[in-house]
Amino acid sequence: MAKIVKVLCVHGLGDHRGSDWEGTWKAAIDEAVEKAGGGSIELDYVNYDDFFFENVEISPFEVAEAAFSLGVGFLAEPFHRKRRGLFSDLFSKFEYKIRKTAGYVVAWCADDGFQNETRKMIFEKIRTFKPDVILAHSLGSLISYDAFTHDEADAADLKAVLSKASYVTLGSQVNNNFVRGHLANGYLTMPKVARWHHLYNKHDPVFTAEIRYGERIGPRFLQSETTFKDIKFKGEEISEHSAPGYITHDAAVADLWLPVLAGAAAARGAARAMFATPKKGKKVRKRAKQQKALLVGINDYQAPVTPLEGCVNDVFLMSSVLQECDIPYENIRTVLDRRATAEAILSRLEWLLADAASGDELIFYFSGHGARYPEYNAQDMPDRFIEALVTADFDWSRGRCIKDRDIVDLYSQLPYDCRLLMIFDCCHSGGLHRNGTAKVRGLTPPDDIRHRMLYWDRKKSMWADRKFDRLNANYTKAKQEGIDIFGPEGASELIGRASMLRMMDEKKYKALKKKNPEKAQGAYLPLIIEACQAHEFAYEYRHGATSYGAFTYSLANNLRREKGISFDKLVKTTSAQLKDLGYEQEPNIVGPDDIKKANVPWNIT
Repeated sequence: MAKIVKVLCVHGLGDHRGSDWEGTWKAAIDEAVEKAGGGSIELDYVNYDDFFFENVEISPFEVAEAAFSLGVGFLAEPFHRKRRGLFSDLFSKFEYKIRKTAGYVVAWCADDGFQNETRKMIFEKIRTFKPDVILAHSLGSLISYDAFTHDEADAADLKAVLSKASYVTLGSQVNNNFVRGHLANGYLTMPKVARWHHLYNKHDPVFTAEIRYGERIGPRFLQSETTFKDIKFKGEEISEHSAPGYITHDAAVADLWLPVLAGAAAARGAARAMFATPKKGKKVRKRAKQQKALLVGINDYQAPVTPLEGCVNDVFLMSSVLQECDIPYENIRTVLDRRATAEAILSRLEWLLADAASGDELIFYFSGHGARYPEYNAQDMPDRFIEALVTADFDWSRGRCIKDRDIVDLYSQLPYDCRLLMIFDCCHSGGLHRNGTAKVRGLTPPDDIRHRMLYWDRKKSMWADRKFDRLNANYTKAKQEGIDIFGPEGASELIGRASMLRMMDEKKYKALKKKNPEKAQGAYLPLIIEACQAHEFAYEYRHGATSYGAFTYSLANNLRREKGISFDKLVKTTSAQLKDLGYEQEPNIVGPDDIKKANVPWNIT
């Protein structure tokens, strides 16, 4: 007799009271099972709408704030709507429905008591129903992920069920930056289940996100591309967020339902291959350590930007030094001058970081202009500073530069024992070049953008710098640590810091560190070496008739000269050399303390 597969269904957001969502899901699962060749299924459901809608009231203002947090404000581009006009078009029918969804997601993320109650609902059903498969949609995926990564999931009776269960997330916001920051302290880990299967539709507009780093999560994770748009289910059009669209998709049938249901040896073999778990005592063969570098240098810009002279030379200098350090020349890529557009740099960063693994050593070097400008919030009011690398096609708009939110998904989830070094020979304090002086590597914003940074001080009859609220005022009491992550004013998104994922206050962090040190580590922090401090300038240097960045030239010399030097000492030595040469710029180093104190792993040969 064929085994009955027990499937627990956890619905997504939206008031399902009075609807037949259970019947719709059953029809979709029946269709998927039929496509997979048939099988015996028993279904049960988790309904949390009564509790949810009786305990949460969302105002239009909160809806707008939530949509900004989940969508344009925190999710890396390209996502979904233009930045400006977010509040003004709030009440269009489709937009409002999606944004109200965002409101409830954010409300749940922000309320510990609310999470405790929904966690109890999930665990109660796990205990009584004992499912083989858990299908969780949208907010249901957040509720269940929270439950399955919580310490309470270690209870013996829950562990007995979950350790054998397949967990499926669909139409899920679990990897949305805002959600990940609140739910997982910025760093997704494997839930306490046998297998985790993530179904992703790139057309889903409800703040969903793919999971790029499945290898880091582990061999029991699998993501399937369940792409659909403008389709019908049972004769009716369904949205790109609809659960039946995911459940019945051919990729879900092949990757999920067939292995779960089919009794054929081939299907069982396929399931074992997809979610292979190494046997105890058996060594897993790992690929060799990779050393890769991406070097960007821009003297000549497409836009009317003050040209520089030494950036291309910097790239060739750094490439020669890295090759002398035995980093394979075939693993060093460059992009220069007008070819170094935002799109071109991002595509090469994908190459650098997309398949990063434990033990890898990766370098991202940038030589060119930097910029800093105020960014708008949901109410079209400036509320933070954005630090940016100025690309060849830069024009002070969001898509034509490199910001932290553009690359945070690429680096923030790297394995902790992967080494990523970011080196920036630029500054973000603005710059002005006068004949006879060294060129400055930074741009001053146009006056209309600069106006966002100022207010009129009536007492002094002068323009003064505007003060923004700190992004996480209670992040730490350690002054330098706060500056390293959020800038001197505490209101900046700095490149490489993943500040939008660092939402936990110091009190909660300390409590979490005692209880769960691994989760307390949070988002991956690269080692970052910058040419100067936040309010300083980065200058160019003339070596005879040849221009370089003063910082890069000194750094390269010290890498060649010093043996067995730590990163900390390398930066201090470079800083002292620049001071001796008369440059008023002090290089900055940010990163985990143990990495800063570690020796540079490359030796000049």
